[in-house]
Amino acid sequence: MEFFSTVIRFFQAGGEFMYPILIVGVLGLAITIERVMYLRRAQSENRDVWSKLMPLVNEGRHDEAEKVASLSSTAIGRVLGYGIARSKGASGRDEVELAMEESLMEVTPQLERRTHYLATFANVATLLGLLGTVIGLIQGFTAVSGVNPAQKQDQLSQAVAVAMNCTAFGLMTAIPLLLIHAWLVTKTDELVDSLEIASVKFLNSLGFKK
Repeated sequence: MEFFSTVIRFFQAGGEFMYPILIVGVLGLAITIERVMYLRRAQSENRDVWSKLMPLVNEGRHDEAEKVASLSSTAIGRVLGYGIARSKGASGRDEVELAMEESLMEVTPQLERRTHYLATFANVATLLGLLGTVIGLIQGFTAVSGVNPAQKQDQLSQAVAVAMNCTAFGLMTAIPLLLIHAWLVTKTDELVDSLEIASVKFLNSLGFKK
C-alpha cells in the first residue's frame, strides 16, 4: 500500500501533463499486448499449416495442399497457396518464386501493423515530459517573482522538483516503449525470415532448379 501511495503522490506532483503521458503509456501497453498475442498466434498457426501442407506437397497431392492453404488465414497459408496455384501452369521456378514474393509483400505489412506506433509513442511521452517540465518551471518562476526573498529559494526548489517529476514520468514511459518496440521488430523480422525460408523449401520440394 505504501508503494502505491508513493506512486500516486509522485503522479499528482507532476502536474496536468502527467495525464497525457499516462494515456500514451496505456495505448502503448494495449498495442504491446495485442502485438505479442498476434505474433505468438501467427507463429503457432504457421507451424501447424506447414506441418499439414508439406507432406501433401512432397507426395504430389497439390490439389489437396491448395485446398488446405485456401482454408487457412495464416501468412504461410497465403504465401504457399499462391505458390501452389502458380506452380500448376508455371514453366519454371522463377514464375512461382515471383508469385510467392508478391504474396509475401502483401502479408508482411499485416505482421508489422501498429508496431511502429510504439516508437512514436515513446517520442511523444518524452516530449510531453519535457513540455510539462518547461511549463512547470515557467509557472514556478512566475509564482515566486513577488515572494519574499527569504521564502523564494524554498518555493523555487519545490517548483523545480515538481516540474522534474513530469520529465521523469515521461522517460519512465518512453524507455520501456522503445525496448518493447525493438523486441517486437526483432520478432516480426524472425517471422518474416521463417516465411522466406519456408518459401525456399517449398520451391525446392516442387523440383524446380534454381
